[in-house]
Amino acid sequence: MRRRHCLQFGLAVAAWTGLPSRVLRAATPPTGSQHIDYLFAATGETLPLRYYVPTTWDGSQALPIVLMLHGAGADENSYMDRSDGQLQQLAEAHGYIVVSPLGHTPLGAYGNPLRLPAVFGQDAVATQQAAAVDEARQRTLALSELEVITALELVTERYGADRRRTFLAGHSMGSGGVWHLAARYPERWRAIAPLSGPFVNRSSYPFERLRPLPIFMTEGRGATPSLEGSRAMAAFLREQAFDVDYLETDGDHGGMVSEVLPAIFDFFDRHR
Repeated sequence: MRRRHCLQFGLAVAAWTGLPSRVLRAATPPTGSQHIDYLFAATGETLPLRYYVPTTWDGSQALPIVLMLHGAGADENSYMDRSDGQLQQLAEAHGYIVVSPLGHTPLGAYGNPLRLPAVFGQDAVATQQAAAVDEARQRTLALSELEVITALELVTERYGADRRRTFLAGHSMGSGGVWHLAARYPERWRAIAPLSGPFVNRSSYPFERLRPLPIFMTEGRGATPSLEGSRAMAAFLREQAFDVDYLETDGDHGGMVSEVLPAIFDFFDRHR
């Protein structure tokens, strides 16, 4: 059952970096699986938000936090509930808060205009897709980006999460969101983990902004629409001496998620 909170949150961009995580609270907020509504001030809409807080948290520690971006057509529940709650179990076992926002709409794309077949190496298609973005689509992309950062900030503030240990992950469309948000706000993330979605235009992407970030790319050998792009991108990043790990599993585009999530949390642990 969803907890019916209506939380108004005004973005404080200056708070994204440098400010302490200590927040005065009247009482320790709830742990475990949380499903709330909050007021998205940018549009005045009430939007859903799903997140998980380890049940062992007693308010005395600033926990690391993961922003998890869902794939196209999914929602804030999709990756929290799949595989018998695997993502929540990993958050509990490893001691992370996990935030799973809607992204304003199920197809918001978190600011990244690229989609299949515009994977890494398909620069002409990627350039064409980016050029085709009209004013309405640009607004959708901008609101999706703003909404996930808003949701992350809301939970970070409410639980006093550790801003120095904020991680970013996403699958498919959400992987495209990882690449976009990593380049937009590289100072925000401790490490990133894009899953099966190399939606990057090699000719225009600001790769050097990612230079400080540990990157863990994962892909399924059955994910034929994105597999070659992921392999090419991982090879390119290695050639350019980025801090990148790459893992393939036997799964298809959707099935690979449950196969790689444990390795992703192990990767985050190495950088926390």
